[in-house]
Amino acid sequence: MSFTRTLRAVGGAVVAGALLFGTAPVASADQIRHDQWPLRSFGADDIWKVSTGKGVTVAVIDDPVDGSHPDLKGNVLPGKSFLDGGTADSPDGKNEHGTAMASLIAGHGHGPGGSDGVKGLAPDAKILPVGIDLGDKEESYAEPLRYAVDHGAKVVNMSFEDFGDTSPAEKAAVDYARKHDVLLVASSGNSGSSIPHLPSSVPGVLAVGAVDIDLKVWKFSSYGSHIKLLAPGLHIRSAGVETPYRLANGTSDSTAYVSAAAALLRSKFPDLTAGQIANRLVKTAGLPDEMKGKKLPDPHYGYGFIRPSKALTANIPAGSKNGPLPALSEDSSKASGNGKDAQQATESDNGMGTGVIIGIVGGVVGLLVVVLIVVLVVKKKNGRNGPPPGGPGGYGGPGGPGGFVPHPPYPGHQQQPSAPGAYPSAPPTQPPGR
Repeated sequence: MSFTRTLRAVGGAVVAGALLFGTAPVASADQIRHDQWPLRSFGADDIWKVSTGKGVTVAVIDDPVDGSHPDLKGNVLPGKSFLDGGTADSPDGKNEHGTAMASLIAGHGHGPGGSDGVKGLAPDAKILPVGIDLGDKEESYAEPLRYAVDHGAKVVNMSFEDFGDTSPAEKAAVDYARKHDVLLVASSGNSGSSIPHLPSSVPGVLAVGAVDIDLKVWKFSSYGSHIKLLAPGLHIRSAGVETPYRLANGTSDSTAYVSAAAALLRSKFPDLTAGQIANRLVKTAGLPDEMKGKKLPDPHYGYGFIRPSKALTANIPAGSKNGPLPALSEDSSKASGNGKDAQQATESDNGMGTGVIIGIVGGVVGLLVVVLIVVLVVKKKNGRNGPPPGGPGGYGGPGGPGGFVPHPPYPGHQQQPSAPGAYPSAPPTQPPGR
């Protein structure tokens, strides 16, 4: 899979207000918090009386995160950088995308009462930074995702996009995360097209688009049948690296807000599965008046924009363990395990496992030996007693009741319903030719 800088470029093209205000003003601490319109729109002060995301770890697969930023200090775990093998809690040069996403999820502000700077929607959640190079076309998120799962993440934020194909290793990593009850959230992309972007269009990943302050879909928010939810993505203030704060547009930011909302829910409802958490977000999502009554999910709106307060407090039945996400197939579950399981799943996909093939070959050889012995006995007997009544082709001839026409042990070698690989995986939900 090849990563692109599309999200960083589009999300960074309006960084620090350069395109919004002409030049990047030096904002006061009070202005920074005032700029966080999504918190007011969500009713964050009331939300934090119900849940703050405490006890939940959110992995951010992105640029390394600046864990020393005053609005993040104490909320960032060491993590791992897949750039150099070290930790991922210090910034990677000037790259600040990961720091920005982390601050929208679990920023706690600073100053008296944390009233200054950027505050995330889940300010007591912990960030597990998983550093990758978004510009490396050979980079794969498979190993970083497995690392996040193995190190306690209950939500994984993936604010990046790609236009290539999902590799078998990446698909197996997604299945591995789902098998371990981890909710995956990814950005739909900023091209404003229906071309499915990865990893958001991989089945089982919660794909997120962006809305503006009027809760209208952003014109550059990519769309398609895989879109599930929307969240604020325009004029988003977040933490930076080169400068303390930045202002940006993008589905990266909306994805971070959905990840934060999921952290709030996982904190309050620890017994719900990842799919049931997604179900609460979907069942409580809002829609503009002109969209009400239309068939959902809509290619642009999905099920609607998130309403975290309602998701935390509404009486919503838990529902199925997968919620709005597709069920994991039996083969996918096997392939999502360790190397041995993945090998067994590959053998199943090819038809039969090595052990089954050996068993069948042994059975055929044994049957042929029996046939040879019987033929010899019959031949000897016929030599003593002469041909059977009716001559050649009679009861003792080939094809007659006494004849032997060898057959394989299982007609046509058809697999039984319980055999490995007997049931195909669920059909892909992505459009062909992506």
